[in-house]
Amino acid sequence: MFNYIHLALHILVPVAIAWFFFRPIWKRAALIMLAANLVDLDHLLADPIYAPDRCSINFHPMHRMLPISLYGAMVFLPWQPVRLLGIGLITHMLLDAVDCGL
Repeated sequence: MFNYIHLALHILVPVAIAWFFFRPIWKRAALIMLAANLVDLDHLLADPIYAPDRCSINFHPMHRMLPISLYGAMVFLPWQPVRLLGIGLITHMLLDAVDCGL
């Protein structure tokens, strides 16, 4: 059951952020932030691909500290689509960290 809640949060939280903070362009902002979920494609490199008790943070290549710090830097770049993608990626990593109990 918790896995379904976790997956739902990966959709609901970016949409809520877009709605509350980017109201004039919330649909576009939500789509860009939702695109950040594609970062989970790195799970395809793991064996097994899905392990319910595995913590993604520091396990999968795009969930390690160097990429996460780059996602954080994206938030401060001037081009809005890159900034929104950075917000989506950081949100994704925070949700995964909560799932790990970090």
